[in-house]
Amino acid sequence: MNHEQEMLKIAQQVAELLVQDGRMLVTAESCTGGLIGATCTELSGSSAWFFGGVISYANEAKLEGLSVSAATLAEHGAVSEATVREMCSGALQLGGDVAVAVSGVAGPSGGSPEKPVGCVYIGWQLMGKEAKIVRFQFSGDRKEIRQKVVLEALQGVKNCILTER
Repeated sequence: MNHEQEMLKIAQQVAELLVQDGRMLVTAESCTGGLIGATCTELSGSSAWFFGGVISYANEAKLEGLSVSAATLAEHGAVSEATVREMCSGALQLGGDVAVAVSGVAGPSGGSPEKPVGCVYIGWQLMGKEAKIVRFQFSGDRKEIRQKVVLEALQGVKNCILTER
């Protein structure tokens, strides 16, 4: 099974759980550039469980679209646990019941010793609960890294919902 098929398979599993619970997913995407939302909306009937999302690639989009604080961006940078935590919170303010947020370095440029190419923070948050943020180090080219981020992001949504049950 290739990454695209895996992405759709896990999206279908997430869809079924969200529909069963009467919940909606909202996304806050940076390095994936909307690929999580695009994967979700590949499925027919996604309007029953996918609220929408914000593609917040530039810092200004994180500030304006997701209410990430300028202080957080200045102190921690866009690729950080603190920023992804605020992205989750900002996404839930827009709507939905379950948020997933991603920010990272997809490459091939843009990495640093502290945050090399493939460094991605993914966060998940259920409305009214604490966000869970995990730092990942993915390998591969830009496309592979982005696809791996989508897989982990959606798997995390699934786990978040199942843990809450």
